[in-house]
Amino acid sequence: MFVSELLLLFIAVLLLRTFVAEIVWVKGTSMSHTLQNKEVLLVSKLAYGKGTKGMRRGDIVICHYPGRTAFTFSLGSDLSITRHTAFVKRLVALPGDTIEFAGGKMFVNGEEVPNPEKMGSIPRDYPLRQLGRNEYFVVGDNRRTSHDSRAFNVGPLSRDMIVGKAIRVIFPFSAWRKVE
Repeated sequence: MFVSELLLLFIAVLLLRTFVAEIVWVKGTSMSHTLQNKEVLLVSKLAYGKGTKGMRRGDIVICHYPGRTAFTFSLGSDLSITRHTAFVKRLVALPGDTIEFAGGKMFVNGEEVPNPEKMGSIPRDYPLRQLGRNEYFVVGDNRRTSHDSRAFNVGPLSRDMIVGKAIRVIFPFSAWRKVE
């Protein structure tokens, strides 16, 4: 009896983690001052569904890092489980938007996006680009140290690379807050 209850609990947790919510640890300083190294986030996988509904510029999202996997476990020739390396960034441009970084400023659809001092200056330019139908542009708030969509080995992300929306810092308890 105990083994079957444990198995049901495991399946329930796996389903919740896969389809509803996930807990993610912040590693590094690319999102400081908004998020700090070693904070723990609650991430909603239901916030966006399968499409772009609900996605807004300024959201903090968890993404699969292009070309990096934490591990792959093979279950045979046709079945494997891959755990992607995740990273946390701010969604700044959506499909069809234009994006450009010039003169230390960020422009989305030709309009300058305010760059509060706490977010750091933008150290390098990025040429004007219009995003395709399934392209999303993400950057870190600490733009001096962030490895994000501006990098040649990252670039714009496809929708399937966006895991979910960070909604709350849950640890340390003294830092409990809504993510904005």
